[in-house]
Amino acid sequence: MPHLRDPIARLDGVVKRYGRLTALDRVELCLRPGELLALLGPNGAGKTTAIGLLLGLIRADAGTVSLFGQDPQQLGARRRIGVMLQNAELPPTLRVGELLRLTASYYPAPRTLAETAELAGVIDLLKRPYAKLSGGQQRRVQFALALCGRPELLFLDEPTVGMDIEARQKLWAAIRQLLSEGCSVLLTTHYLEEAEALADRVCVMSRGRVIHESTVDALRARVALKRIRCISSVDAGVVGSWPSVSDAEQRQGRLHVTTAEAEAVVRRLLNADPQLSELEVQRAGLAEAFTELTRDAEQALPASQREVA
Repeated sequence: MPHLRDPIARLDGVVKRYGRLTALDRVELCLRPGELLALLGPNGAGKTTAIGLLLGLIRADAGTVSLFGQDPQQLGARRRIGVMLQNAELPPTLRVGELLRLTASYYPAPRTLAETAELAGVIDLLKRPYAKLSGGQQRRVQFALALCGRPELLFLDEPTVGMDIEARQKLWAAIRQLLSEGCSVLLTTHYLEEAEALADRVCVMSRGRVIHESTVDALRARVALKRIRCISSVDAGVVGSWPSVSDAEQRQGRLHVTTAEAEAVVRRLLNADPQLSELEVQRAGLAEAFTELTRDAEQALPASQREVA
C-alpha cells in the first residue's frame, strides 16, 4: 500500500521542447496528499507546460510524469482530478445547472448539485445560460465544474482572473474547505497574495527550470530587505545616506525606509529622534521574494539568452 505522503503528482527530470525552444529543462516537481502547491513564475516560465504534462494533454520528450502513480492519460487517474484552466469553452446555451449535472455524470462518486453549488457559490446562477454570465461569473461556474466530481487533486490555473474581491475571497474559502477535506491543489497564479494566503509550498519557475521550492516563509526569508515606516522629524535625505539604507523617502507624512539592517537603522532613528512614533517594521512579502529570485535567475543566464523570451 502506498505511503500516505507519497507524491500523487510528479515530474521527474522532465524535458519538453517545442522546436528549438526548451519549455521545461529537467524539471523535478511533486505534490503530496492534502497540500496546496503554488506554481509561480513569469509568463513563459513553463507553468502551463508542466500542468499540461500532468493532465496528459502533452507528452514529455524525456523524464517521467506520473499521476497517482499512473500515466496521466489513464482513465483511472483522470477520474480522480478536477481541472480549471485559464481558457474554457463550454456549451453557451446550456444552463449552469445542466452543465453541472452533465459534468458530474462523468465521475463515479460526484457531489450533489446542491453541494457543488453551495461550495462554489453559484446557487444564484443555476438557471441561467452560461453565455449570459459575466466573465467573473463564468469563472465561478468553471470552479464548480472542477470540484463537482469530488476530486482528490484539483488543478487551478489562474482561477481568480476576472473575479472581484468578494468573489475571490469566497473562492479562497472554498479552496481551504477542500484542503481540510484532504483534497490536494496545484495552483498557478499571478496574484502573489493568493499564493501567500493559501499555499503550503511554493515552487518558483523561470525559463523552464525550477529555481526555488520552499514554504512561503522560507521564500520570504531569502530576501534581505525590510521596510521601516514611522513618523519622524529626521530628514529622509539624511537617512538615505546611512550605511545599509537602500532607500528613504517621505510619503503622506511618514518616513519610509528600505534596508537590509532594520535593527541598526531603527536604533539610529530612535537616537536621532526620541519622539519617533508609529514605528512599523515589515519583512519582505512574497512579491519581493519572487522578483528577486527571478531577477537573479535572469542575471545568471548568458547575455545571449536573456533577450529570448
